[in-house]
Amino acid sequence: MNQVLFEVAIILLLLVANGIFAMAEIAVVSSKRGRLRVMADQGSKGAKAALDLAESPNRFLSTVQVGITLVGIFAGAYGGATLAAKLAVVLSRFSAIEPYADKIALVLVVAAITYMSLILGELVPKRVGLRNPERVAARVAIPMNWLATAAGPLVTFLSASTDGILRLVGFKMEKEAAVSEDEVKVLMQEGVRAGAFHNVESQIVHQALELDLLEVREIMTPRPKVIWLNESDPHDKIWHKIVVSNHSNYPVYEGDRDHVVGIVTVKAIYANVAAGVPVVLKNLAVPPLVVPASQKVLQLVETFKRSGKHVAVAADEFGSIVGLVSLHDVMEAIIGELPSLDARSKPAAKKREDGTWLIDGMLDIESVAEALPEFLVSENTVGAQTLAGYMMKVFGHVPSEGEQVVIQGYNFEVLDMDRHRIDKVLVVKQGTPSASRSGGPA
Repeated sequence: MNQVLFEVAIILLLLVANGIFAMAEIAVVSSKRGRLRVMADQGSKGAKAALDLAESPNRFLSTVQVGITLVGIFAGAYGGATLAAKLAVVLSRFSAIEPYADKIALVLVVAAITYMSLILGELVPKRVGLRNPERVAARVAIPMNWLATAAGPLVTFLSASTDGILRLVGFKMEKEAAVSEDEVKVLMQEGVRAGAFHNVESQIVHQALELDLLEVREIMTPRPKVIWLNESDPHDKIWHKIVVSNHSNYPVYEGDRDHVVGIVTVKAIYANVAAGVPVVLKNLAVPPLVVPASQKVLQLVETFKRSGKHVAVAADEFGSIVGLVSLHDVMEAIIGELPSLDARSKPAAKKREDGTWLIDGMLDIESVAEALPEFLVSENTVGAQTLAGYMMKVFGHVPSEGEQVVIQGYNFEVLDMDRHRIDKVLVVKQGTPSASRSGGPA
């Protein structure tokens, strides 16, 4: 009895050895090299050995296969030669099967060894190896290297035979492809599901990887939405535009808006105001950085870094200024949901904290009526589709910046003109304190 238990223990040890080889194989193959490199940099000798094995798959797989084959041969031979003979003696006591006792015993022993080999030698070890492949690979890599060295001639022969057959059938070993953007995105999604990353982090990485596909025109503030400052504008008018628009950077033009002479910041203007110095835009404006509207956003970031500027005007292929883009727009493209160009260009009515409205002149009359409670669409608005068209009809001429008109209890002021088109309109309800505001500090 003790002899039988000893023989069973030997077979189990052989099957466990088979499982170690199978676990090592699946762990090294499944390991992510980036994680192994991190572990190796932290001082893990096992991770470094695992990297060596992963980078020499032919040598490693040959070693594993030699081990698995030898274990299988010994387990089968030992089990068939010993346990089967002892089991046959037991089965021969039954007269009905005595003539077939040897064959039945051999079948039972082989079936049992096969079953245990599948469970202990393959399935369980591989599940363990897949659970944490990098850690398992780091633990088994050094013994695998020792075995590869010990079985060096056989491993070399098998590796050479494998390479020869692959070349014979025309299979070419290609260099392993670098990690692609799609793989990074998938890894981030898996990290989110596993709880390793926050969803916001995944979105930021995804958006950052799209910067080389986005063009400046897709993130810039389109020309009709830009608040412009004329070089010859008086101080009150400049300050009025700044107060109602709440922007930080303004393009300064001379003559027409295609002739941008510089970019001025609110900080520079306020510094002069605080010092009691008259605001002269020509002296405060910084020479503009001009970029193609078709330039990729990733190239724009490099342009900002080289120039040291954070704002640029975008020009089309004809040299016309089509928009304004800043580092803030780039950050929005990364950390926030980037709206389409059409969405960014869509006219809107924005209610400010003081109760006044800043309305795009291209906003349709129906939307103006929805924004302003007491503004009604009537027969007077027939023939005008937009607020700008309606105001042009009321004025009877092309207005200038600063002209005002009272309509249905609201004071409509032309805040900004784009050539001959009303661009921005400031709307104040009559009777409110905002209706008698001053243009700005003297």
